Amino acid sequence: MEHACFNLLGTNSSQTRTPSFLLGGFAARESNQMWSAIPLCSTYLLALLGNCTILSIIKVDQGLHAPMYLLLAMLAVADLGLYTSTLPSMLMTMWLEAREVSFGICLAQMFFIHTFTDIESAVILAMAFDRYVAICHPLRYSCILTNSVTIKICVAIITRTILVQFPLPVLLTQLCFTRASKLSHPYCLHPDIIKHTNSDTRINSAYGVFVLLSTLGLDLLFVLLSYVLILKTILNIATWRERLKALNTCISHICAVLLFFIPMICLSMLHRFGKHVSPEVYTFIANLHFLAPPILNPIVYSVKTKVIRRRILRMFCQRGVHSSGAAIC
Repeated sequence: MEHACFNLLGTNSSQTRTPSFLLGGFAARESNQMWSAIPLCSTYLLALLGNCTILSIIKVDQGLHAPMYLLLAMLAVADLGLYTSTLPSMLMTMWLEAREVSFGICLAQMFFIHTFTDIESAVILAMAFDRYVAICHPLRYSCILTNSVTIKICVAIITRTILVQFPLPVLLTQLCFTRASKLSHPYCLHPDIIKHTNSDTRINSAYGVFVLLSTLGLDLLFVLLSYVLILKTILNIATWRERLKALNTCISHICAVLLFFIPMICLSMLHRFGKHVSPEVYTFIANLHFLAPPILNPIVYSVKTKVIRRRILRMFCQRGVHSSGAAIC
């Protein structure tokens, strides 16, 4: 069996050919049919349309240049980045019938997928903090969460993500891999890659767990803590109508939390403890984790956020006026 060992200097201890990976996740009969990629392209266009619509509305409307909507814009950017990072290899597998991906490209895709995943997780935490301040300290909201503070939070999110994610591909270059190892997904993920190495992975696995716990795990913990405090405040409100009104302002964010964290937790558990789980389960959970939030988040926020819903309706009405030449709204 041929192996390839890499270090940061790019030397090869046994051969000069760069190892590669075979993308998995789709059955052969499914990947050999071009039409099977049409739903994937359609969902990407839907995600692109929804997130770009939200970004354009927030950019154009000066009244939406507020902390809540700035965080929503960053969530849309993270969603687009996450979907765009996974789409090329999925299309390559399904449309071009090409499963092999080089070691360097696989590491680059892994870095961007995990980076945008961590950014989205941190943004969801920041939005939970926004809801906590708005409900628990409404009179101090404008003083605590200013636009400048929100921008600093966004910069801190990006800085944290890059600092913790950059060592992952660097550490992987120190391992030995069997050439053309088959992955479990049609894209590259760190827990999936290290399963195919012939080296000692204790450092890589330990750092991977550290990254998971210090980013996604810590974010989820603080999100849950925020909602414990929010519920405590809501239950102290006098009337049920006011309680429901306060809780209704969190519905969109709760949906974003559930869409992101539940599949993520299931996928992490499967990679570490589900050695005998069917490959189809891996594929379904992974695709749900990476593809569902970019599609559904814009829909949820468009439906539940009154200001954005009105702007979207106004935009369609104005387009209808220009296209028909008559006022239809």
